[in-house]
Amino acid sequence: MAEFTMELNDEQKEVRDWLHGFAADVIRPAAAEWDEREETPWPVIQEAAKVGIYSLDFYAQQYFDPTGLGIPMAMEELFWGDAGIALSIVGTGLAAVGVLANGTEEQIGTWVPQMYGDAGDVKLAAFCSSEPDAGSDVASMRTRAVYDEAKDEWVINGTKTWATNGGIANVHVVVAVVDPELGSKGHASFIVPPNTPGLTQGQKFKKHGIRASHTAEVVLDNVRVPGSCLLGGKAKLDERLARARERAKAGGERVKNAAMATFEASRPAVGAMAVGTARAAYEVALDYAMTREQFGRPIIDNQGVAFQLAEMATQIDAARLLVWRASWMAISGKPFTAAEGSMSKLFASETAKKVTAQAIQILGGNGYTREYPVERMHRDSAIYTIFEGTSEIQRLVIARTLSGMSIR
Repeated sequence: MAEFTMELNDEQKEVRDWLHGFAADVIRPAAAEWDEREETPWPVIQEAAKVGIYSLDFYAQQYFDPTGLGIPMAMEELFWGDAGIALSIVGTGLAAVGVLANGTEEQIGTWVPQMYGDAGDVKLAAFCSSEPDAGSDVASMRTRAVYDEAKDEWVINGTKTWATNGGIANVHVVVAVVDPELGSKGHASFIVPPNTPGLTQGQKFKKHGIRASHTAEVVLDNVRVPGSCLLGGKAKLDERLARARERAKAGGERVKNAAMATFEASRPAVGAMAVGTARAAYEVALDYAMTREQFGRPIIDNQGVAFQLAEMATQIDAARLLVWRASWMAISGKPFTAAEGSMSKLFASETAKKVTAQAIQILGGNGYTREYPVERMHRDSAIYTIFEGTSEIQRLVIARTLSGMSIR
């Protein structure tokens, strides 16, 4: 287990600088165009694949970094470039985490490579959990998976929503109900292989921000997948469901469901995304404040502006430290006894919204136009307090963890 450190090693610094260069030279110049087009930026994803950023090898190297800082460092740099394009590049990672968190070694080896493809044939993956009537309330999930023992197949029916890469992905990871009586404890995750009959794209959403990232509904109509596509396998599922039933009868401790296992592993990474967006807006505001003159002097000479920038920088650093701590704890196998993962995501998300709003204020009328990127950054920042658990849900998780009570 690596000791916690706030200093990146030489190899990490090299990777950070490489990613920063890609974000500055490739992502940023394309950001405004793909935000306006509201389409998946395939040329940028393909370029990321060519240089090795969009690849299983790169993702695995960062995911298994023994310090835990590989993923948050990478997320911060890419999202510093642009949130919408970066999410298109890293969106497959959420599905990959779903497999890594719940799958067997064989399933990981089989499906994760197919989620990325290669530089000559780029693939995408989608993680499908939310539903029209079940976002934060995962216990209300209706998508159902029924086991056909005679054919050793699972039959899945339902509608998923807010799925990044939904419908255009080659591989979909779908969370479904297998035992309705157990509520959120009766869920399981399934791989839906490419070109499986019955899976179609529903509505594609036109969004306030992260417009370069494809977000859509996924409709599952009698989708049949082999038994081997149940993540973790049926024996493990049966054992977990049996424990959940026993605990339910005894009124015992809660059991984590498949979606929550994925979200717990990814929340610090989302916090790092928010840090990247916040840092980008802060840097634009700082540069503007030092060069923009009013009444014969740079506007940063005014305490009203300077103090805002000081607060912005402090909050960004604090958010990064919470993210790094949670990431180190996760890789070190330390339990989140105080909901440190949710803390990092909550604080970083709220910081991004606040900092990007302050950046617009510092730029004044210019900040409100699309001629300057802070307007787009502010729109993008809103998603961090919503997806993978709203800020309200993060506060609920933290409060429940600290008190041990089922706060509603």
